[in-house]
Amino acid sequence: MAGKVFVAGHRGMVGSAIVRQLETQGHRSLLTATRNELNLVDQVAVREFFRQERPEQVYLAAAKVGGILANNNFPADFIYQNLMIEANIIHAAWESGVKTLLFLGSSCIYPKLASQPMSESALLTGELEPTNEPYALAKIAGIKLCESYNRQHGTDYRSVMPTNLYGPGDNFHLENSHVIPALIRKFHEAKEAGDSAVTVWGTGKAMREFLHVDDMAAACVHVMGLTRDEYWSEVEPMLSHINVGTGEDVTIAELATTIGKVVGYQGNIVYDSSKPDGTPRKLLDVSRLKSLGWRPNYNLESGLEDSYQWFLDNSEILRV
Repeated sequence: MAGKVFVAGHRGMVGSAIVRQLETQGHRSLLTATRNELNLVDQVAVREFFRQERPEQVYLAAAKVGGILANNNFPADFIYQNLMIEANIIHAAWESGVKTLLFLGSSCIYPKLASQPMSESALLTGELEPTNEPYALAKIAGIKLCESYNRQHGTDYRSVMPTNLYGPGDNFHLENSHVIPALIRKFHEAKEAGDSAVTVWGTGKAMREFLHVDDMAAACVHVMGLTRDEYWSEVEPMLSHINVGTGEDVTIAELATTIGKVVGYQGNIVYDSSKPDGTPRKLLDVSRLKSLGWRPNYNLESGLEDSYQWFLDNSEILRV
């Protein structure tokens, strides 16, 4: 078992799930830092943190994230903060002798019209979805930072690209959140108010793949636990990232219907086609990860039930 493990972004949905997963597996030397304790955009602060703490492993789950609206409204924030966070951590990790690092990206790194399902080799083969291009470019840069340090310095820095995530710790803001938490809140509030209809953005025809965050965390720990020979036998030095998902997708309309069922909403669902759909389809080819021995535990309905329960249990804290 590794020595000190630094989970960057431990208060976020993904980072907190990784902490839970590591604790379940018996890791006791977990290193975390809140935003007030360590500003990851500050290069000097990050270098000093690594110099003092000397972790052996790093999970780079820290990121500025948001949905279509947030990406459209704050593109400079998304590209700047994500570039700085990953560059600072990866460079400081190398300087302090970190043995292994895992960078968490996003499936939005792939071209908007990539062939489905999207394999790792689709990276950099076409134009990105305009609504989240700054964020996607930052995540691509993170992959290439890991690969470049591996090539030049002999490090073992790995990257995983998750599909759309949801679950405990999610952001349930109606405008700045991703589709699942936004819809859970919408349907819940409509049920409570007795509304006759819920409006969903877009046409409902776009297709998306969804992964429960605890499955994502389990995949991250699985990938980090692979030996160097196991991992690098499946990847190439300049194509080293691994997709993480279920390998199955649904339309937004199917998703909305399922969420309505889970929440217990009895009214109608209507679609606002004046709002953007985003990428027509985003399904990952997860054959590489499957070949490395990992499978998800949650199906969509059971995952949504878990997420809705977490929302209900934390609605006072969330102030929704």
